[in-house]
Amino acid sequence: MKKIIALLLVVCMVVCFAACGKKAETPADTKATDATESLKQPDEKKVMTYAEYAAAAIDAEVVVETYVQANQSWWEDKITVYCQSQDGAYFAYELKCSEEDSKKMVPGTKIRITGTKGEWEGEVEIMDGTFEFVEGDTFVAEAFDATDLLGTDDLIKHQNEKVAFKGMTVEKVAYQNDQPGKDIYVTLGLAEKSYDFCVESYLTSPESDLYKAVGELDAGDVVDVEGFLYWYQGANPHITNVTKK
Repeated sequence: MKKIIALLLVVCMVVCFAACGKKAETPADTKATDATESLKQPDEKKVMTYAEYAAAAIDAEVVVETYVQANQSWWEDKITVYCQSQDGAYFAYELKCSEEDSKKMVPGTKIRITGTKGEWEGEVEIMDGTFEFVEGDTFVAEAFDATDLLGTDDLIKHQNEKVAFKGMTVEKVAYQNDQPGKDIYVTLGLAEKSYDFCVESYLTSPESDLYKAVGELDAGDVVDVEGFLYWYQGANPHITNVTKK
């Protein structure tokens, strides 16, 4: 009988030691584990395709990787950039940018932009954005011939892309507020319809050959033009090249 009691005591001691050796997980332990896991998995925003960007709601946060095609003048730590990838184009309005970095915004440079998708008078753009340079490949877009899309609903599908319009007839050339040095508003005609274009002075310097060439156009001149398909209450391409026929 004594042996049986002694054996039972040994079994009880083993069970107790096992129970003491296993520490119960408390809510505090769970929080600590969750915190450790979050450190291991940083919250990095997913880079969107152009289709995902296009489908995003206005005011949504967006993250895209794309390539600089041109930029407006840097001013007060901000820069406005025309960007394009193989699948679509973007207009990044007033990105936060140092003067040093603005000098690196050369055509073909790859950047990652984080900002808010916005819309103003029909122009869909990235607002309140920041960016970082991305090492790797480069890309400079060829102008897409959009002449046949003028006046159609399909033209807006190429918003912000580098485009070309050929065989256009000059109808009117006027400086903003009648002041040379400001933007130049250009009305071009095709097939008895008129279309608005613009030489954006912040994009194309008033000292440039292009600015001077557009300012010297006369009504009746026939031209081929290239530019970025900006939108302001309808198509309003920003001209970057003009060839007088």
